Amino acid sequence: MKLAYIGTYPPRECGIATFTQNLYNSMISKTPSAEGEIETIANRVEGFIVAMNDHDQTYNYPQEVKLTIRQEHQRDYLKAVKFINLSGADVCILEHEFGIFGGQNGIYILPLLHRLEIPLIVTLHTIMKTPSYNEKAVLQEICKMAQKVVVMSRIAIKFLTTIYNIDADKIEYIEHGVPDIRFNQHVAKEEFNLENKKFLLTFGFVGRNKGIETAIKALPKVIEKHPDVLYLIIGKTHPNVLRHSGEEYRTYLQLLIKNLKLEDHVFFLNEFVSQKELFKYLSASDIYITPYLNEAQITSGTLSYAIGVGSAVISTPYWHASELLAEGRGRLFNFNDSDELSSILQDLLDNPEELKKIRKKAYDYGRTITWPISGGHYVELAQNVLSSSPTLVTKDENSIDPLMLPPFSLAHIKRLTDDTGIIQHAKFGIPNLKDGYCLDDNARALLLVLLAYRQKKDLLALDLAPVYLSYIHYMQNKDGTFRNFLSFNRNFLDEVGSEDSFGRTIWALGYLLGNAPNDAYYQTGKQIFFDASPNFDKLKSIRAIANTIIGICYYLRSNSGDDSMTQLLKTLANKLVKHYDENSSPDWKWFEQLLAYDNGMLPLALLHTAQVLNDEKITSTALDSMNFLTENTLKDGYLSIIGNEKWYKKNGERSLFAQQPVDALAMVLMYHQAFHVTKDKEYLSKLFTSFMWFLGNNDLRMSLFDFETKGCCDGFEMDGINRNQGAESSLAYLISHLTVLQAFEEFEHEHVS
Repeated sequence: MKLAYIGTYPPRECGIATFTQNLYNSMISKTPSAEGEIETIANRVEGFIVAMNDHDQTYNYPQEVKLTIRQEHQRDYLKAVKFINLSGADVCILEHEFGIFGGQNGIYILPLLHRLEIPLIVTLHTIMKTPSYNEKAVLQEICKMAQKVVVMSRIAIKFLTTIYNIDADKIEYIEHGVPDIRFNQHVAKEEFNLENKKFLLTFGFVGRNKGIETAIKALPKVIEKHPDVLYLIIGKTHPNVLRHSGEEYRTYLQLLIKNLKLEDHVFFLNEFVSQKELFKYLSASDIYITPYLNEAQITSGTLSYAIGVGSAVISTPYWHASELLAEGRGRLFNFNDSDELSSILQDLLDNPEELKKIRKKAYDYGRTITWPISGGHYVELAQNVLSSSPTLVTKDENSIDPLMLPPFSLAHIKRLTDDTGIIQHAKFGIPNLKDGYCLDDNARALLLVLLAYRQKKDLLALDLAPVYLSYIHYMQNKDGTFRNFLSFNRNFLDEVGSEDSFGRTIWALGYLLGNAPNDAYYQTGKQIFFDASPNFDKLKSIRAIANTIIGICYYLRSNSGDDSMTQLLKTLANKLVKHYDENSSPDWKWFEQLLAYDNGMLPLALLHTAQVLNDEKITSTALDSMNFLTENTLKDGYLSIIGNEKWYKKNGERSLFAQQPVDALAMVLMYHQAFHVTKDKEYLSKLFTSFMWFLGNNDLRMSLFDFETKGCCDGFEMDGINRNQGAESSLAYLISHLTVLQAFEEFEHEHVS
């Protein structure tokens, strides 16, 4: 069995790195020597490490590290998963801690895990009791993709099942391993010249959450009775703390020591000591102290090590300590309670026999959690995962399943709408009034509510329709063009809006003329539409032309006798075809020399035209350009939108960020119309796959739909999801949602017929 491990790794100074190395060494096979050396329990297991580097640091790794990932470089993750898939590895084991992976809350690890072609086992080192939205979403997605999730405390199981809704059958409890290293206490004390000292110890990265000041404040009363006490604090300042705050905390502790006149009793060893040296210090200690400031510590490697060597541990009751020190294996004191700690220290130092009992219980328990034992559990788990022949979770469903959709709701759209129109931006789920209104979003909002009323007879949609229609009317200039932006206090912010906003407005108005809920709306829309029509053939932007074409097509479906508008449709469609002919080549079948934004709208417009005009050239151009777009965005079983960060220039590299919901909407609409033109049901599958981009089937494996607000996040950037839920993104999601429902009805109808 071959295993691929992902995590930090020595010589990087990190607790996860030490864990990964110990786990690796406890699982892999040892080659027998000529003298017949006994193999480990992990016989016939080999593996390699994919190591996480922090902030572009490099390390002199040992030979088992075959590849490194720079924390904040997204492409490194994608290269790594290709390497793992081609390595012959049978199982991947991930050490998960939010801070070691790039992007917002470590989100960069998700695309790697999604692309894995082998089973995944995840060890969770941190599980939040009150996670943020993103922390919860990231952890849930990781657990969803894993075959087994390993935790190191019982309370972690409770958190995963009740807070994160993880299936209990997927969770495996394997305690934190402890190196099988032992030193005689008397010999260790002699080596450190501590024979005549009562030696107290704390080790680990130094930071304010460690509560070391609580232990220091407890010492004066102890030293009055036991002047031979020495308290040693081993560990460097945590790298993240050092970057942001320097040695501010250590300086505070040193001043505290001076003020309490403890200079002869408290010492710092500002080093990341070797594992062997650390265990020698632990063996020499009389009492080990972990004075953490709050309960939110699901796993503590330092505590496991202390128990493993048989230390007498005194700790605050954080989650892992409460479990590990039960049944007399240690003592607990309240958070920030120096007086209680002082009393316990005095009691134990006054009663050597009691101290000896605690050490014995800790030592006996420590023998049950050595790394050979814990590693053996991991080997057995990996073998079971392999033997069960799991179906990998890749979320590449190809059929339309309306049960996978959240309930349709206009709640967030109503929240964004006042009596003027829809507010264009939001701060998270709250309207951002400072940015006012825009024509684009009010046009999209009109389209949405017309769709919602037509499909669902939603009365709220009918109530909202005149708000958006009146905004469009208010923004129209005398020459038929439109202003775009309006401030919250109703001041015009431009004279003439963009051609794109013009085109989107004509699209919505055209749909209104074909699907008006009553005559008043129809007559208003008709007036605005035809006042704008003299500007149709003046458009230069191909996306504005595409949107206008769609509006004209909707109009002509109920007004097929309008020859002048039909001729105008031909003229505009031929402009798109001309762009295609001038820019396309055998390996680049597109309208421009780059794939930019709203790409699906261009084939979509020609597909609408093809249905109206039945023109062979237009139809072939539509299908060829659609297939080219599909090849570049839908080839891996999910939609990977061309990012707006750099776009995708011919012969260049495509951009993954920033992906926008309107692009997903364009793809959904494009495949829906392709089905109408061709009757090929494969396009309905592609439609649904494109829609699932909103619900997590994307490069980041994160849902953009917010189940609480019923809004849609604005897209995702290099560092994760943009949690703002503006009008554009939420409208794109809801129009797509309705399109999926309509496509499902059409599929069922085709199936029955």
